[in-house]
Amino acid sequence: MAEILEYKCPNCGGIIEFDSATQMMKCPYCDTTFDPAALQEMDQALNNPQPDEMNWETPQETFDDAEISHMNVYSCKSCGGEIVADETTGATHCPFCGNPVVMTGVFSGALKPDLLIPFKVSKEQAKQALKDFTKGKKLVPKFFTSESHLDEIKGVYVPYWLYSTDVDAHINYRATRARSWRSGNRQFTETSHFRLERQGGLSFENVPVDGSTKVDNTMMESIEPYDMSELKPFQTAYLSGYYADKYDIDAEASQERANERIRQSTEDAFQQTTGAFIAPVAETRSIRLLNNSCRYALFPVWLLNTSFEGKLYPFAMNGQTGKLVGDLPVDKKQYWIRYLISAGISAGVIFLISLLFR
Repeated sequence: MAEILEYKCPNCGGIIEFDSATQMMKCPYCDTTFDPAALQEMDQALNNPQPDEMNWETPQETFDDAEISHMNVYSCKSCGGEIVADETTGATHCPFCGNPVVMTGVFSGALKPDLLIPFKVSKEQAKQALKDFTKGKKLVPKFFTSESHLDEIKGVYVPYWLYSTDVDAHINYRATRARSWRSGNRQFTETSHFRLERQGGLSFENVPVDGSTKVDNTMMESIEPYDMSELKPFQTAYLSGYYADKYDIDAEASQERANERIRQSTEDAFQQTTGAFIAPVAETRSIRLLNNSCRYALFPVWLLNTSFEGKLYPFAMNGQTGKLVGDLPVDKKQYWIRYLISAGISAGVIFLISLLFR
């Protein structure tokens, strides 16, 4: 049986035909015309899409025995978070859930970080920033801003995978351009349809992906960016006085999020080149990664977990820049007291006004 081929109008969906008078393909429903060569290119692109090629090499370097001997790992019995600290740490509270943890062993077989960004924001500066964050907010429970509670803030080195790559991308768009004019009492609008091709290259360096399930990924991305120019070769001495969470999402499992961030940034950059057109829509896309690499790093984060009326309120601060994110608890008792006082005052004002107009 012979194969039937139909070309549909990308504007209205009608079947388009070749118009001998204009030597163009023409839609009989909306009178849109198309160049036959452009339709053939579009058909080939739609029927032969190029798959994405986004693969990575993962780091392999491990700690040597001398470095392992100076580090301890202990496990939280509540949330299961594995936290790395220097050899002097015995027992403390989990910076992720606030519960006590005890040392259970030493590092064994873990990948050694390649890089690290040291803490620049001190604990006192972090505590002051939290105080400033709650200043003037009358409904925040008093215990939250107490000195004893703010002392629970913990400096944690959070594991990150840093992905670097060159991108070769090819994206085809369907787009329109319109112009309007008036003739007499009639308004006319002409809409032209275009097929746009964009091809080019981008370079990405140190795209970060959080390698721990113990901290919220959205929160960690919210305290970005980090100044990557301050990355230093990893040394265990930087961990002294802080905690370090060992990754529990490996480099291979983190590739999906890295690819999402690279893909979105690539598409955003290409989209910016279509500014003269109206609402361009990507029809086909091919993204290839070249010369890619992945490194393991630790980033500084100040963490504070506070619970109020059975709900956990986590806070995170970028230990390099001081950027702070988190939701504040609300004292419902104070809320209702203030609400009733406000409602009472409003009712009293309305009553007085009504007396004046009797």
